[in-house]
Formats: sequence, structure tokens, C-alpha cells
Amino acid sequence: QVQLVESGGGLVQSGGSLRLSCAASGRTFSTYTMGWFRQAPGKEREFVATISWRATSTDYANSVKGRFTISRNNAKNTVYLQMNSLKPEDTAVYYCAAGSGWGLTTPSRYDYWGQGTQVTVSS
Repeated sequence: QVQLVESGGGLVQSGGSLRLSCAASGRTFSTYTMGWFRQAPGKEREFVATISWRATSTDYANSVKGRFTISRNNAKNTVYLQMNSLKPEDTAVYYCAAGSGWGLTTPSRYDYWGQGTQVTVSS
């Protein structure tokens, strides 16, 4: 069992930066692939980024490549999402998730979810 708690969301101007954190409980955090997803009002939850359990592999949605960076610190049971050059279209609730395996770009592949943190980018 893994419990996830996101933090770091907020209101930022277009072009600004935010760093999201996701703190995990449980001794098996380091064995999970971690992902970030987002959901805007009226839209489906969409993949943002994922990182393998040893942080040797990452993958990003095309819409965030070059602007967002996912990382993790297994000693601190935490995964991060550094978001730079933010755009109004990045506005959404951001969720972290934990799953097993690799190539996890769809929500159904993840077993555990956080409650989400709101990111709002003003133009």
C-alpha cells in the first residue's frame, strides 16, 4: 500500500515556474514507477511525465517536453515535477501516481493516486 500527497501547486503568471512534490508513505516507494498526470475542467486526465523506479528512464508528454522535468529521491520517498515556462494551457489539477512496470502513460496502469494539487497559470 502506498499513500501519496502532492504539494506545491498555486497561482503563477505565464512564463513562470513551479515545483510540485509528491510525498509517499510505505517502504516500497523505491520499487514503483511514478507518474504525473493532470486534469483540466471538462477534460480527461492526461499523462504528463513518468520516471522509472531507479530514475534511469523518464518519458514526457509532447506538450511539456523541454519545459517540465520529473525527478525522484528514493531516500526521501518523494517525486518532483519542475515546471518551467508555464502556459495558461497548463492550468489543471496535477496528480501523482504509483504503478508497476514501465511505459505507464495511461491512468489505468497506475495503482495508487494522490488527491491532487491545483496549478493555475494566468495570462
